[in-house]
Amino acid sequence: MKKLLVRRITDNALVAALYYIITILLAGAAFNDIQFRIAEVFIFLVFFRKDFIIGVTLGCLLANFHSPLWPWDPIFGTLATLLSAVFVAYSKNMVMGIIYPTIINAFVVGTMLHFVLEAPLLPTIGLVAIGEAAVLILGYMLFKLLSNKPAFLNLIMATNKEEEDKKDE
Repeated sequence: MKKLLVRRITDNALVAALYYIITILLAGAAFNDIQFRIAEVFIFLVFFRKDFIIGVTLGCLLANFHSPLWPWDPIFGTLATLLSAVFVAYSKNMVMGIIYPTIINAFVVGTMLHFVLEAPLLPTIGLVAIGEAAVLILGYMLFKLLSNKPAFLNLIMATNKEEEDKKDE
C-alpha cells in the first residue's frame, strides 16, 4: 500500500515536471493568444489514471508562473486545465480529451486574454481553440496508439478504459 502511494506521488511529480519543462522550453508557442502548448497532450494521461489530474494541473500551474500574463494565467489557465482534466478523467471515450479541453480553454483562456490584453473576444476564443485542438488532435493520435500497447499501460499503471467498455457491452 505504501509503495503504491509513493509510486503515485512519484508519477505525478514526473508528469508535473515534464509538463513544466516542455512548456518552458517551448514558451514562445505556449503563451499569449495563439497557443500551441505541446505539454497539453499530457491531459490524455488522466483518461487512463484519474490521479494524474494532480500532476497535469501542478505542471500547468508551475509553468504559468512564467507567463507574461502574471498573475492571471496561473489562476485562470490552471483552472481551465484542472476543469479539462476532471472532465477527461471521467469520460468514457478518449476523443473527449480533444473536445473538453478545447472548449474549456477556448472560453476560459480566451476570455482572460480579452480582459487582460484587450484582445477581441470571439477571434481570441477562436485562436485559443485552434491552437488547443491542433495539439490535442496530435496527442490523441499518439495516445490512441499507446493505449493498445500493454507495455505502456503497465508503465503508467493503467488499463484501457475504451477496451473495457467494449467488453461490458
